[in-house]
Amino acid sequence: MAMFAQPYHFALEFSLTAFGRTALYFALIYLFALGRNRRRIRKMKIYDLIYFERQNEGAVLHIGAVRRLVFGASLILGVAGTCLLMRRNLYIALAGALCAILALFGFFISFASGVPAFFDRRPARKYQGQNLFIFRSLTAKLASMGVLMAVLSIVFTATLISEGSSSVIYGIMKGRTAEAACFDLYIGIEGDEQDIGPYLAYIGKNIPVERERQYSVYLSGSRRIQEYLGDMYYNYSYDSDPVLCWSDYAALRTLAGYPEVEPPRPGQALIHCMTYLKEPLRNYQGTLFVGQTALTPGDIYTEHLSQSYGMVNGRGYILVVPDEAAEDLPVHHIAYAAKTARPVTPAQYDALTDLARAEQDPQENPSGYVFVISKAYKEAEVAAQALMGCFPLYYLALALMMTAVTILTIQQLSETDHYRQQFALLRKLGMDRREMVLALGRQFALYYTLPAVPAVLIAGSFIVHLAMMPEPGVMVGWNSPAVIVMISLGAFFLIYGVYILLAYTSLRRNVLPK
Repeated sequence: MAMFAQPYHFALEFSLTAFGRTALYFALIYLFALGRNRRRIRKMKIYDLIYFERQNEGAVLHIGAVRRLVFGASLILGVAGTCLLMRRNLYIALAGALCAILALFGFFISFASGVPAFFDRRPARKYQGQNLFIFRSLTAKLASMGVLMAVLSIVFTATLISEGSSSVIYGIMKGRTAEAACFDLYIGIEGDEQDIGPYLAYIGKNIPVERERQYSVYLSGSRRIQEYLGDMYYNYSYDSDPVLCWSDYAALRTLAGYPEVEPPRPGQALIHCMTYLKEPLRNYQGTLFVGQTALTPGDIYTEHLSQSYGMVNGRGYILVVPDEAAEDLPVHHIAYAAKTARPVTPAQYDALTDLARAEQDPQENPSGYVFVISKAYKEAEVAAQALMGCFPLYYLALALMMTAVTILTIQQLSETDHYRQQFALLRKLGMDRREMVLALGRQFALYYTLPAVPAVLIAGSFIVHLAMMPEPGVMVGWNSPAVIVMISLGAFFLIYGVYILLAYTSLRRNVLPK
């Protein structure tokens, strides 16, 4: 047994020893490989910072000629899409929207693909200042970044168009109401033989009036101003220049709450016009003929005076002449304006319009002889239309804006751990905190600026054109195209800035080393 046991023991000892040696060899090889791998990992971190873009997402467009072709085509499509969006045709506008979408995708994909090529040809810029860190951030996700920026830019464009369109619609309604309803109550009746008695009787019984004025609007018999204005002036109801005598004009200014003005000098005629006609009429140097009287143009005033319809105080402008100069002029229509103690109720307004319908023959004159305006009714109409038409667009713009900015912010904040490792490594390499703050700020500015710039260019052009479509004299003052664009952009960047500030503050606090 001992004979057989000794070889067995020897064999077992030999096997254990051989296994131990083998295990020891493998352990040594593993430790050696681990050590080399750790040194390699340390090297890869620096390598990752400088050249790791070759192992990240690749560029969508690798060939420079194709990239430049796509970039140029995207610019052409962007301009064409913006122009088509401005056409007054639904199908053409849809084609323009499609062109704009393709332009944004092409622009950002070619831009993202062109960044590595740009810096490869200019290596000195890559390592200048904080450019290396920003370059690494741009090239880390080449394929997805172009698509993400294009989608966000499309959403931003839709946001600005919705916001601007709602502002334009509201501005049109406010502008028309401000011009048409400058008096609490106005009634215009064509001709000088119409009976205004039933209206005055109803007003006397039902509507408390503080001040009132009954007057006539005359025709000068001359078309000097109409011919001078030409295409700048849109007229459909006056065969010659409309005229208002001075006493009536002064009373109307008092009713509307405007300051008093000096009467026309002997031989002169004042001009009251809508804002868009002020500068052209200021340059008029000819003679004005009112009947048989020759007058020279005097001062010009531009407050709202109901000059946007036919049976009101002129169409766009009216000449204010001395009372004696208007005595023998033909009457275009008689009018009544009042300042009421209380707003005219909808029932009172309906009663007045019912009187107008009862006294005119729709078959003989479909446009009607009588024109009734109530400031309270117009303001209520604007409020209702704004609630139904403008509020949904504002809500859509807000929802799109918050969705897009939230996506962009979450995308930035999700990289917190990655940025923290990068800045920790940069600190070990000797970068001070001030340089880190600049690098993070520039990266943030780049990421948040890229999708906003094309949206501002496309939507801004669209809003300006949309605001210039209504009839002249409506979009003025706070409703002018420039003001609407500034308000729309201001509201957009206010919300945008809040998100940027919160995201930057959070990322700076959690990423930068103390």
